[in-house]
Amino acid sequence: MTATTPKTTSPVPAFCEGIQYFGQGLPGLETYGGKPAIAEDKVAIASPSDPAAVFQTLLAADALRYLTLQVTASKASGHPGGFASVAEGIAALIMLGYKNIITEVGHHAPGFYSTMFLDRSLEDMGITTVQQMRERFREMHGLLGHLSGQIPGLLNPAGPLGQGQHFAMAGALLHRDTLFPVTIGDGGIGEPYIMSSFGHFHTAYPDVTNFLPILVWNGYSQEHHSMVSTKSNEEMIEYWEGNGFKEIILVNAKDFDDANQPGEYVDSTAFSWEKRLEFTKAVLEATDKAAKSALGGKLTVLIIKQLKGAGVHARGAKAHNLYAYHTLDNEEIVQALKQRALPPEAWQLVRTNSERAAGGPASHQVVTEKELSLPDLGTLPLNEFEIKGDKQVATTAMGALVAHVGKQDPNFIISNADGNAASGINNVNVALKILHPTVDDLYYQGPKGQVYEPLSEDACAGLAASLALFGSRTLWCSYESFAVNGLPIWQTVTQAMAELRRPTPATITLFTAGALEQGRNGWTHQRPEIENYFAAMMRNGNVFPLFPCDANSIQVCYDWALTMKNKGITITASKSPLPVLTTFEQTRQALKDGGVVLHETEGSQKFVFAVIGDMPLIPVLDAAVHLENQGIGVRVVSVISPRRLYRPHDVAWETCTDPDSHFLSDQGFEELFGGDALIGVTGGASAMLEPLMLRSTVKRDIFAWKRGETASSAGQIMAFNGLTAENLAKRATELVG
Repeated sequence: MTATTPKTTSPVPAFCEGIQYFGQGLPGLETYGGKPAIAEDKVAIASPSDPAAVFQTLLAADALRYLTLQVTASKASGHPGGFASVAEGIAALIMLGYKNIITEVGHHAPGFYSTMFLDRSLEDMGITTVQQMRERFREMHGLLGHLSGQIPGLLNPAGPLGQGQHFAMAGALLHRDTLFPVTIGDGGIGEPYIMSSFGHFHTAYPDVTNFLPILVWNGYSQEHHSMVSTKSNEEMIEYWEGNGFKEIILVNAKDFDDANQPGEYVDSTAFSWEKRLEFTKAVLEATDKAAKSALGGKLTVLIIKQLKGAGVHARGAKAHNLYAYHTLDNEEIVQALKQRALPPEAWQLVRTNSERAAGGPASHQVVTEKELSLPDLGTLPLNEFEIKGDKQVATTAMGALVAHVGKQDPNFIISNADGNAASGINNVNVALKILHPTVDDLYYQGPKGQVYEPLSEDACAGLAASLALFGSRTLWCSYESFAVNGLPIWQTVTQAMAELRRPTPATITLFTAGALEQGRNGWTHQRPEIENYFAAMMRNGNVFPLFPCDANSIQVCYDWALTMKNKGITITASKSPLPVLTTFEQTRQALKDGGVVLHETEGSQKFVFAVIGDMPLIPVLDAAVHLENQGIGVRVVSVISPRRLYRPHDVAWETCTDPDSHFLSDQGFEELFGGDALIGVTGGASAMLEPLMLRSTVKRDIFAWKRGETASSAGQIMAFNGLTAENLAKRATELVG
């Protein structure tokens, strides 16, 4: 096949505007390209062995390679190499009618955009031609460098490695008759999270096998050989078998190589045309077999072994990304595009097949393009405890509500790596049961449970957050000190929710057993610095860290969170019995205003304590007595929702899906925090108090967590960090002069 400039004898389809090179003399086009392999009234090819279907699948693979390279080169930026090595696999999935395709590899984004362009999904964002796709690649409000939540037809965001499998398993759990292929790269399979999350999920849900990992085994990671490049074919098969997979299907491009390429990883685009067709047929048949196996109840993996960069500007790690000199005038780019160029009539075939596959554009067909129907929860069994009555455990009070949600919503799960009983919510285990194939009433476990308990925080956060993104209610529960291991996927999902084109339930967390409760465990269990993470995320606009001050407050916080859409909501509370200080109505108001006044007295001056958390209130209320004995008036404010205390321009709320524009007014801020001096107090990270420090104009200071230590009580560890009544009263006296 040769390539030319756009001067061709065939009419050029309008969507091809922007394609620089068209091919001529494509062998077999007249024989196998007379009509689309997917008939007009069908959603897939009739047979993976049909020569016309094989031929047109190969056309689709080369079309994907061409578009991926031209689009990235148009900005001399992006990642064409990894996707190029699985182009036949993606083309096969489309031709077989599977479009709920997920990826673990953010670097494959331009290939997935090309897939969505070919089936017309990108028309939903105004991209109808190749030229428009070139112009909007890697531009604001366009096609981001990595997959996000806003691209029509694409099911999941993709950035950090080791995350995509969570979305595939979430989709499979919610839609049992739909296949969810997930491409996994060489670099990703080197991460421990992927296999461990597959393992726990399959043990918990042995009947849910309709997710299909597709290993893109191309020998290279980003800038070097991959760590799995040294495995033999037998070792790779044994690796998947050892992790519980029952059907391992490997297609190795080297078995078809007639170009005598050296090494274990070869480029199929260097084969003769006949061998290229043989390789494509093998991929098409293997994909069909793997899909039917996964849908048929067998844990299955498809492995496509082909050199990274197959058919683009370079091979190996050199194909991973483009540099500034890789423009459309660069000789490497020009030659690669000419080699992959297709005639106009081939482009039209590929477009028609892509559009017909699965019944239409992915943007109108995949499960995430519509809101998931949710059962009504009825009235939550809120239990308002008497103020200053018996001490209550906040997490246990919330657990009663979680149990109710699970009883009403069969899709609901709560995940927890360290155990619900250890977090004061064993009532959830009693009601919903730990999900485990072994029935054991002593531990409230069984195969129909809704409590998902892998020891990996990544697996806990991953399934819970992914299910929320796909439209289901969930709760991720963690010890505050360990949650950091699950935050990358949770952050990915919350950011995607901010951009999402549909409403979905908020992804909710409960962080328990904070640093102040973990004294005897020492600093290994004392990591409240995690709150800095959420403090930074508050500025996203859709993240709401909540700090209920008692067992009444936490119930109202969870009740509110259940009504929210497209938000990330963290609830941080103690599992120790603590005094009840507020009514339900006070917390409802605090969720609007940011905080609630717990204690106020008059005096010669007015000193304000703004407190985040429940246990830090103990020394603060004692400090208030010290000051009042000196004739100083004191106001103690429990800060429930610090995000409300920012100024509107501090937060990117306008660009969020379901934007929340409510912030405490200047007058309201003055009513809560106005006085002669102020101290912000937290048992966690000081950054959470930033909104107060920005807005307050009085003399002020911060008392916050510094470092962990082994201690016999919360009071002792607070003292180690300077959080004592004496220190607070002393500093307050200094501030008011």
